[in-house]
Amino acid sequence: MPPGDKERLIRAFAHAVRHEDDYIFGPDMGTDETCMAWVMDEIGRAVGLPPALGGIPLDEIGATGWGLRHAAEVAAAHCGFDLRGARVAIQGFGAVGKHTARFLAACGAVLVAASDSTGAVREAAGVDVTRLIALKNAGKSVGDYEGGERLERDAILDVECDIWIPAARPDVVREDNVGRLKARLVLEGANIPVTPDAERALHERGVLVIPDFIANAGGVICAAMEYRGATQAAAFAAIEEKIRGNTTAVLDVVRGRRISPREAALEVAVTQVRRAMTYRRFSTL
Repeated sequence: MPPGDKERLIRAFAHAVRHEDDYIFGPDMGTDETCMAWVMDEIGRAVGLPPALGGIPLDEIGATGWGLRHAAEVAAAHCGFDLRGARVAIQGFGAVGKHTARFLAACGAVLVAASDSTGAVREAAGVDVTRLIALKNAGKSVGDYEGGERLERDAILDVECDIWIPAARPDVVREDNVGRLKARLVLEGANIPVTPDAERALHERGVLVIPDFIANAGGVICAAMEYRGATQAAAFAAIEEKIRGNTTAVLDVVRGRRISPREAALEVAVTQVRRAMTYRRFSTL
C-alpha cells in the first residue's frame, strides 16, 4: 500500500476506536514502528514506538525472536538435544523469523532452510544468516539468496530438521499437510500457525509443539514493559525470565500428566489467572 494511503487508513482506524481505552495498539503483520507513531499521534495510546518517541521498537530489535530463542533452548533440552548443531527451518523469514534465526545462530544452531511469501531456500550445510538478513533488510526476498537450493514456498514443510518454526501466517500446518513435517520440535512463532487437528497429530507422533502464546509472547512482554516505561535491557531480561519460566512450567505438566503441550499451557495459564483473581475484592470465580 502506498505510504500515504496506509497512514490515512491507520490514523482513521485509531480515531474510530479512540474511546476503547482498554485497547492498546501494537505492531503486527503489515505494521511497524512508524504506524504506531501515527496511532500515538492520534490517540496517545500505542506501544512498539520509535526510539525518538521513547519507545522500544520491538520488531526492529527482535523481541519475539529473543523469546523464541529461550523457548527453543528449554524445549530442546526436554527433547534431548542441544541447540548447538541443531538444524532449524523457518517458515516466514520476516520480522520474527529473521531475528529468531539470528539469535539461534548465536547459540550454534544451523539454519538449513527459510521461506518468505515468494519462495524458499534450502542449504544442508547452513544458510548464511547474516547475508540472508541483509538481503531482507534491503527489500529483497529469500529467492535472491545466492547459494543453496531454490524451493517452492510451501516446500519448507518437507525440509528435514530438528526445529521447525512457523513465523508468519496462521493455519500453515493443517490436517491435510501435517504428515509432511519432519521435525522433532515445533515452536509456534506466529499466532495460530498450526490447526488443532494438526497439533494433535503431531503430539501423537511424538513431535513436541510449543504453543503460540507460550513461545511467541516476547513481543507482548516487551510492549507491556515499554508501556510501563522500562528500558530495552529490562524488557529483554523480562522476556528471558518469563519465556523460560513459562516453557518450563508447561513442560513439567506435560511430563507429569502426559497431556499435550496445548492442554498443559491452557491449564497453567488458567491456574495463574485464577490465583491472581483471588486477590481481588470482587471476584467472579
